[in-house]
Amino acid sequence: MMAAIEEVDALVIGAGPAGLMAAEMMSLAGLSVLIAEAKPSAARKFLMAGKSGLNLTKREETAAFCGAYGDGYPLLADALAGFGPDEVVAWAEGLGQEMFTGSTGRVFPVVMKASPLLRAWLARLGDAGAELRTRWRWTGWQEDCACFETPAGPTLLRARVTVLAMGGASWARLGSDGAWAAQFADQVADFAPANMGFEVDWSPHMAKHFGAPVKGVALLAGHEVGRGEFVISDRGLEGGGIYAVSRALREGAPLALDLLPDLSVDEVRQRLSRTRLKESLANRLRKGLGLSPVKIALVQEFGRPVPQDLVPLLKGLPVPLKGPRPMDEAISTAGGLRFDALTSDLMLKDRPGVFSCGEMLDWEAPTGGYLLTACLATGRLAGQAAARYAG
Repeated sequence: MMAAIEEVDALVIGAGPAGLMAAEMMSLAGLSVLIAEAKPSAARKFLMAGKSGLNLTKREETAAFCGAYGDGYPLLADALAGFGPDEVVAWAEGLGQEMFTGSTGRVFPVVMKASPLLRAWLARLGDAGAELRTRWRWTGWQEDCACFETPAGPTLLRARVTVLAMGGASWARLGSDGAWAAQFADQVADFAPANMGFEVDWSPHMAKHFGAPVKGVALLAGHEVGRGEFVISDRGLEGGGIYAVSRALREGAPLALDLLPDLSVDEVRQRLSRTRLKESLANRLRKGLGLSPVKIALVQEFGRPVPQDLVPLLKGLPVPLKGPRPMDEAISTAGGLRFDALTSDLMLKDRPGVFSCGEMLDWEAPTGGYLLTACLATGRLAGQAAARYAG
């Protein structure tokens, strides 16, 4: 039996930040909007991000902000020019969220959680007439209709405009499983983990340091240098400092740690000269340089045999990595729908009236507010373009 065809003005597939922003733009333009979400509730990955403090964006010099997107920035430039950090803050405040900027420039709601913002946002969308339908999984196209598996069975929707916002291929249990890519053949760049941890084969003596943060280091990944905290885990290295250089590491750059990035080589050498050579390595590092127990453990783990001159080791301790953690554990993914398959306003070239946004697109950025800002910005751009197309 053929499924009945339902007609709508505007269809958004995926109820994450990008999709909800696209829905908001089309609602503001006077379109009736239907949002179809495969999971039982909206924005599950967004809510998970908020559990450790919802870092919505980052306020910093324009060059630094743009540079965080690497070679993907030119592809995102139009979207970010229209909805950058200041606009993100104003939008969140418009949803009743008081915001604050931390010492590193990262911007958070005062409550730190995502749930109050999401509730206010969904309420505003509902007031504008947007309808959210959950447990609606998109399965492809049938001529000009979008096909869904729903609690009521197979359903077809014909929309004047459609925005695809189905996420990348990480955290499948939260909705981003990348299954949509099978519908786009050669238009999709292969997925790869981004903002992920890396595996390390630890010796048994490192077990007592599992869970310990490593602070005050510089991470040297080939030509890239990052500053940030990371954590020793039973599986390897995890945390923001590692995520910031994860792309370079994924592409084969070796990792080394400058354990004393605020001291010059001469200063390190001078401080070490005040210690006695007969003392143990751990005592020299603790007394002479004030290294924490976990930093000393790292030197003992990767600095054997101990060289006579410790300074090069301390300023560039090599850390052998086995490889990245599995993609489904990554915070985000590289790869996705290629920009050369899209127009400048994010419409699919081979399917007029269908737009895409968010992590579906082939770009990546480090954590720290950059990911969410670009998701919101591309959702806004796609939603506005779709509204114009609907005319």
